[in-house]
Amino acid sequence: MSIRNVLIVGGGFTGLTAAIALAQRGVEHITLVDRAQAWARVGHGLTIQGNALRVFKELGVIDEVLAVGQAENAVTLYFADGRVMAEMPTPRTGGDDLPATIGALRPDLHEILVAKAESLGVQIRLGTELVSYENHEDSATSVLSDGTTETWDAIIIAEGIKSPTRPKLGITEDRAPSGLGIWRAVTSRLPEMTGGIAYPFDDSGAYKVGYTPVSADQCYVFVLCPPQRIDNGLEGWQEVKRLMANFHGQFDYLRESIGPDTFLNFQEIEWIFVEGPWHQGRVVALGEVVHAVPPLIAQGAAQCVEDSLLFAEYVTAEGDWETQLAEFYARRIPRIKGVVDASLQLADWELHPGTPDADPGRVMGQALAALVPAP
Repeated sequence: MSIRNVLIVGGGFTGLTAAIALAQRGVEHITLVDRAQAWARVGHGLTIQGNALRVFKELGVIDEVLAVGQAENAVTLYFADGRVMAEMPTPRTGGDDLPATIGALRPDLHEILVAKAESLGVQIRLGTELVSYENHEDSATSVLSDGTTETWDAIIIAEGIKSPTRPKLGITEDRAPSGLGIWRAVTSRLPEMTGGIAYPFDDSGAYKVGYTPVSADQCYVFVLCPPQRIDNGLEGWQEVKRLMANFHGQFDYLRESIGPDTFLNFQEIEWIFVEGPWHQGRVVALGEVVHAVPPLIAQGAAQCVEDSLLFAEYVTAEGDWETQLAEFYARRIPRIKGVVDASLQLADWELHPGTPDADPGRVMGQALAALVPAP
């Protein structure tokens, strides 16, 4: 085994999955640090595809994950006036024994992973960041914001797309704008509302609106829009209602359920794809530090947790560190590139409606079907 003790920087899905997978494979000393002073029960909903569920099954938390989520095997596409355009089955990217997708609240999934990591002896230090590191021949030394200096067999950087450590690894790629922005909300739903995406007739509001059930009576709503939050004097909830004004049918109910107390989040959608090596010596980046895409086929979290599981499989086997990572990249990068290419193509069509030969359904279906084989 190449590693015995590991530092993980970042406590999102990537870092926690890496911690769990490494601990389950015999790495005894794992420390995870995160800048958050405390885990907070805030966050929007997520659509989790089957290939992420396959990872959660491998980690031994699938029962808990399914218990907090709402399973769906298809998505309904709507015209903005509420008419059904098509019913699109979702490929079972995790295998026939798992749902095609689930909707769930991010904090619910995060709590499951934190509890699993702690049960395996992972030490979690909150309010702590990586200040600097130094590589040695077979190890790396970290300097953390709590003043400690420690040496590790490996340091995993899982800080997300805004990672301050990425350029220190010699990676020249940086996050780039997709041309899109997104509002996310968690609100109520009716029992018969099982998930859907609606497409507009004109450009007077949102590029599209969709929702995914996350509980028996709640759903996660997303509103795709321009990337800048315009200063029009409206509160966030009022702006979301404005963007949704021309969407009807089930979307009337969703729009009217949004008010001043609704949890809302707005962000510009950025992307990055690092095709070259993700490591420098014994310090390696995983997840959205090196690949993040517009959420148009809901593969962001799935690709992150796949990274972490496979990384743990490679580096806990017998062999040379550099060879292990080369084999890991050879297996991961083509799969991720397929997701990146499909997501950027879909983003371009969102920005240019009416593009001749545009076929989002085909691209989404092909991209997901390519993920059915295990990573």
